[in-house]
Amino acid sequence: MFKEVIGVIHLPRLPSIYRYVDVNNIIEYATREAKLLEELGYSGVIIENYGDFPYSKRIRDPVTLCAMTTIVREVVKSSSLKVGVNMLRNSGREAYSVAIVSGARFIRVNALVETIISDSGIIEPEAPRLKPLKLNYPGIEVYADILVKHASSLRFSLSILEAESTIAKKSDILEDYYKELIEEYVERGKASALVVTGLKTGEPPPLRLLEVTKKYSPIPVLAGSGVTPENIKNILKIVDGVIVGSFIKTNGKAGNPTDPDRAKLLMAKIREL
Repeated sequence: MFKEVIGVIHLPRLPSIYRYVDVNNIIEYATREAKLLEELGYSGVIIENYGDFPYSKRIRDPVTLCAMTTIVREVVKSSSLKVGVNMLRNSGREAYSVAIVSGARFIRVNALVETIISDSGIIEPEAPRLKPLKLNYPGIEVYADILVKHASSLRFSLSILEAESTIAKKSDILEDYYKELIEEYVERGKASALVVTGLKTGEPPPLRLLEVTKKYSPIPVLAGSGVTPENIKNILKIVDGVIVGSFIKTNGKAGNPTDPDRAKLLMAKIREL
């Protein structure tokens, strides 16, 4: 069965009304990264405004939005990869709009049906904001993080407190909650795929969490962080694909350019499996 292998293009800080940046340099960087991953056999890329930290809850700057649209459009035009958009921290509606205009095929949303507590503040679910866009411009997939990294799910935290206060098995209560959460992502949030991560960038998700997600999810499940040649075998036994950022970068650090040798090593291991 085909497994998606999606590389992440970590963009440097984008231009804004407060900061001049030559967007042509970023376009050149992004298209070069995409071309490399395409040559190595990756099936897709996610273009992410990684350099814009600390992240706002959502992006409103008109220059940044225009720059992102232009960058993504140039990557779409220059490659045959499946191109996605992620606009941190949770600008799903803006990412979907960028995808409509640029020709990208999917977006990634950090908080689709969950309320999360993050370093950007309390972030509310994005699904209601996406509804009119999805109705009028269908066909763009939504890859949704579940229990997203660098944040805490408010509902999940409350469920842990509930489990601690009952005589029932904590693991049973949490699995029941997780099953219900997956149903909400699929039935009410209308996610196209679920993304499972570790607690932070570069940290792999627990295999048990991948197993439970795959057990209850009727849609594809992807591991979204911490994938390496050492753990890829156990991960690919469970999931439908992987999103790879940190490992394939220079020195294995997110935000750096892609290291051709590291990206090639990981893909060779995947092909071997």
